[in-house]
Amino acid sequence: MTPFTTLTAIAVPLDLVNVDTDQVVPARFLRMPRASGYENYLFRDLREANPDFVLDRPAYRGAKILVAADNFGCGSSRESAVWALAGFGLRAWIAPSFGDIFFENSFKNGVLAIVLPGDRVAAIRALLAAKPGTELTIDLPSQTVRLPDGAVEHFEVDPFRKECLLAGIDEIDLTLRYEKEIAAYEERQREDTPWLG
Repeated sequence: MTPFTTLTAIAVPLDLVNVDTDQVVPARFLRMPRASGYENYLFRDLREANPDFVLDRPAYRGAKILVAADNFGCGSSRESAVWALAGFGLRAWIAPSFGDIFFENSFKNGVLAIVLPGDRVAAIRALLAAKPGTELTIDLPSQTVRLPDGAVEHFEVDPFRKECLLAGIDEIDLTLRYEKEIAAYEERQREDTPWLG
């Protein structure tokens, strides 16, 4: 995974509440392997129904930050929803609340999910809608989001998740850091308890 430290990028507002994982990636596309390009199915039904869907507007092209409404990523536990958003190029999302499993899957896939108060997130979305193409700066080490007017929003992040994002690793990579120690333990275990085979 790519380490996440500081990101300055175009942010795109999504004013829909309770966006579930089936809206992010419709169920009919879920039988494919991850490498098959889930980003091609991102918000497929919403985009087909609305040719002016926010992600398709030229001013938001290349956006790397999504600013969403309440309960983003709710619904069934589809890691493919995170794959589609990340495959599209998004590295962080900000919302007042997230679906629990979606929130966990974000970090497991190297994406920063930021929770801020609802009124502040609504104000940020309004700013982005009024000035399409606006950039935000997310600084993970200081746990801040800097707005174009200089205002700074502080956010909380679990220290373990922060460490993994900063290093660009997931739980498997973290475990592999201790590969020699694990191998030594297993060898001692075989010697001390040969009957376990």
